[in-house]
Amino acid sequence: MTWFHISVSGFAFTACFLLAASVLRGVSTHRDEAAPDSFIGFDSVPDKVADGSVVRVRYQCSRPCQLAVEVVLSTLRKTDLVVFRRKWIRSTPQTLRVQQVLLRLPPSVSHHHRRRFHGSAADTQNVTLQAWLDYLTKGSEIGSVAGIHKVQRVVRLSLWPGTAPAGCPSWSAQLAAWLTSNDRIHQCPHESDVVDLLKFPLASTGEHFGVVRRFRPFISGSLERVRLRAVTEPSTAFSVWIYLLKWCQKKHCGIIHHVDEEHLFDSVLMQLSETGDIIIQARLTTGEDEAFRTHLMLPLWKWIRLDCYILDSKVLLNVTWDAKSHRFEYVFKNSIHFDDTDGYFVIGGGRYMPGFAGYFGPFKYYRLGTDEITNQLHPLSTAQELDRAHMACQETKTFAKAFLHQVAESHLLSPTNKAVCSNDLLRRWGQFDNREATCTQTWSAETQQKHNTLFRFLQGMEEIIQRGPFTALICFCRTFGILFELTVGTVFLVEGKQIQIPSESMVLLQASSCFGNHRASLLLATIYLSGLGHPADREKGHAYSLIGAAGDDRFALMHAGFKHAHGLDGFPQDLDMAYGYYSNVGSQSSSDRSRIHEHKQYTPHFIYLGNEDDLNSLMDESSDVFQYLQYQAERGDLESQRRLGTMFYWGQNGVSKDIASAVKWFERSAMQMKDPEAVYDYSILLMKGQGVKRNYTQGFQLLKKAAAMGSINALNGLGWYHGIVLKDHRNAAKYFEQAALNGSDDGMFNLGIYHLTGENPDKPWKNESAAFEQFLNASRFGHAAASVEVAWYLSTGSLRGVSRDVQRAVTLLQNVCKQNGHLGFMMREALQAHLQGAWEEALVKYILAAETGLGLAQSNTAHLCEVHTHTPFTKKELGVGYDCWCRYRNHSILNSDPHPSIALLEMGDYYYYSSAGTRGNSLSLAEQAVSMYSRAALAGSPQGMFNLAVLAQKGYVLPRSVLDFFNVSRGDGVEAVMEKILNRCAEIEDDEAVTPCSAALLGLQMG
Repeated sequence: MTWFHISVSGFAFTACFLLAASVLRGVSTHRDEAAPDSFIGFDSVPDKVADGSVVRVRYQCSRPCQLAVEVVLSTLRKTDLVVFRRKWIRSTPQTLRVQQVLLRLPPSVSHHHRRRFHGSAADTQNVTLQAWLDYLTKGSEIGSVAGIHKVQRVVRLSLWPGTAPAGCPSWSAQLAAWLTSNDRIHQCPHESDVVDLLKFPLASTGEHFGVVRRFRPFISGSLERVRLRAVTEPSTAFSVWIYLLKWCQKKHCGIIHHVDEEHLFDSVLMQLSETGDIIIQARLTTGEDEAFRTHLMLPLWKWIRLDCYILDSKVLLNVTWDAKSHRFEYVFKNSIHFDDTDGYFVIGGGRYMPGFAGYFGPFKYYRLGTDEITNQLHPLSTAQELDRAHMACQETKTFAKAFLHQVAESHLLSPTNKAVCSNDLLRRWGQFDNREATCTQTWSAETQQKHNTLFRFLQGMEEIIQRGPFTALICFCRTFGILFELTVGTVFLVEGKQIQIPSESMVLLQASSCFGNHRASLLLATIYLSGLGHPADREKGHAYSLIGAAGDDRFALMHAGFKHAHGLDGFPQDLDMAYGYYSNVGSQSSSDRSRIHEHKQYTPHFIYLGNEDDLNSLMDESSDVFQYLQYQAERGDLESQRRLGTMFYWGQNGVSKDIASAVKWFERSAMQMKDPEAVYDYSILLMKGQGVKRNYTQGFQLLKKAAAMGSINALNGLGWYHGIVLKDHRNAAKYFEQAALNGSDDGMFNLGIYHLTGENPDKPWKNESAAFEQFLNASRFGHAAASVEVAWYLSTGSLRGVSRDVQRAVTLLQNVCKQNGHLGFMMREALQAHLQGAWEEALVKYILAAETGLGLAQSNTAHLCEVHTHTPFTKKELGVGYDCWCRYRNHSILNSDPHPSIALLEMGDYYYYSSAGTRGNSLSLAEQAVSMYSRAALAGSPQGMFNLAVLAQKGYVLPRSVLDFFNVSRGDGVEAVMEKILNRCAEIEDDEAVTPCSAALLGLQMG
């Protein structure tokens, strides 16, 4: 982790305040009554609220108080509808308590029939969980002293069961009873002690990133009593499939480990040693930790099943591969202490332990134990495809290495030397490549035929390989590294309206993937999953997705995270798995930012191919705009000098990076001593030695001048200099605090690090809560490293007062990943290919970026598919180009990216016109059209607003959120709704022209 952050901004910093909001603080409504030791916070909250959900509230009162918890429902017809409320009086003050609340929702919320709702009334509901404290004086309430609430998105009504479970009252009877009585009707909840921790394969890179799982107490009283008794006399079991690509590269690698609320390892830990043994560790009821090792070297490239039974003090482990089992039994000195609700479990690597390189298969956990584990390898086809891909890769590597060895030792065959080769195949390959071929008797004709395409490619390397073994090896590795780049421009061929992929390209992509270029793995996954230019094969698509992710490729990891976040292409929706992948890329992105000046990284710029204004904003060194800017800079214009320096440093507006030119202009602007940020920028270059010889003395002097002139970034820079260079942590912390108070996100993050490590001599203790508060504030400014830290706390729920929120953690990391410099480089390469007319190369590179979940890339990919295959969505005779357009338009609207409204409008048009030609699902399609137009309207699109007005006139029901946006009251008629929408639309349109909205508004007003 990068401990201190400092950067060249190149931009005016406008935010000069510290965000005061924090989930760690209660909100006092009575200034005189609020005591500093009063506290309330959610300890755990379910991802989705349903009847039977459990909420845990942690609180403390400074005097006798009342705790209240309620659930408030908002629908399109009703807002602030309280569907659950409970209160507890606590007379003992100064005691930290955790209240477990079993939510019992009304049957009318839990079960319904969609037909009872009109139009779009079945849109997503919002549930607000609220908890607050009230002080009591002689048993009466005097006011709320602390409060915290959390808003969550829940399952749409249309996705919930349409009928009540057997044995429960009917929906209508439940609704009538609920409306006339405060009594709650039991919902017959079903609980199981068997948990599927993983149902889909998980790729593990061998680093500190894995899947976090937490367990709550059972809702059923009988099950919970059994679990509590088993804390000191456990009866539990779990079973997991693993596939090792390498043995553990550290002393220990995690298979699964348990971390308690005190951040200590708890029962149970299963680890892999560097020698391939399994180590199982447990905490005993005496408080001691004990472990045992199985002396069994696990094989590579095999699916291995591990079954572990825990009963009191005994552990039984079965290890199985190739239908052969190995049994181990160990008895600990005392009973094992096992409480699965204390803390969290991590599958694979976590913050405190790395994982192994390979894959996890199905993972089943029996919370209350079992006599016999049932855990089949599934999905079997994907698991088998993974194994086949790796076996084929081993064969490819063997063939290629044999070629390298033989060519390096042999001589070119003469046309008459037929004694060495026993068949004509090699001679044909030589004729194909216009050179004589090297061959030995090592390869059979079958092997040569199987690797036909690869052999032809390797023939092109013969002259390089023959220069010598060392040179050959280097060139060999580099060649497979660039093989993907050589293939990119010829992957997609367009014949008519069809996109085709030559079989030779698929073979070379597979070889490139095999030798570690996992952009090739991602492209293969995309081809197989989408069916673009090649028959779709979901199992192969999943396999190559996992291969790329296990290879630690940033794009492949983002791809897997995006799929799991939304449940796309057969990947199950699983936010914990999405977090595991995104956390890896988030960490890499945080490190990448310190090296973003390198040529293989660019800050992503939002250039939409369908937007002429975006394209016109681009320039190069020969453009008139750039020449004028350079002319002004040469004349001494400070702003032009800074802008040129920024453009050269970051590679903005189509200008290539040039660190030497950037330093030149930064120095000129700084030496004028007029702009504090210009002085700061140059001082950082001097201290980092970027493009100029490192000079701490001059850099420090300029840094102090910049701070004196008012640069907030310079305050953070002074903190960095004192902490890193001078090792003066007292003054470093003071500068960081000043910077943080003035709105520096780097200052906030660095101050948080001091709170976390306790290295400030004035405050020599660790304060995780204070650190989190600083990280949270910095993350609101988009700080990458701070966002990674906040996401970790949100994913684990391990910090007191911070409720677990995996959705928010994933969103934070997605925003970090989308600013990754390598992703920006790929987008720049794609744009350059497009501008140069190489549309096939542009398409491939935009597809690779689109598969990471970047909305900009998805929109541009859809644009290319539509423009270059001539397949507008209104036509019925559509080919693969339409599939490509539809796939990436649909993906783009899943994003929160600021993509242009045209994507939403196009999808709205598609759904609307499709609804006119169908019967069964026409209402559903029309509702989706309304949803698309609504999102465009809320984003400020006049066309979206106009379309909503037209739909309102036709009798379609608009979402409540849209009506509120246009200040439509519940009593307004259709014409009033249309007038308010068109008024807003006309306000943002061009005032000097007659626009659709202004014309429609005039017509409406004239009657």
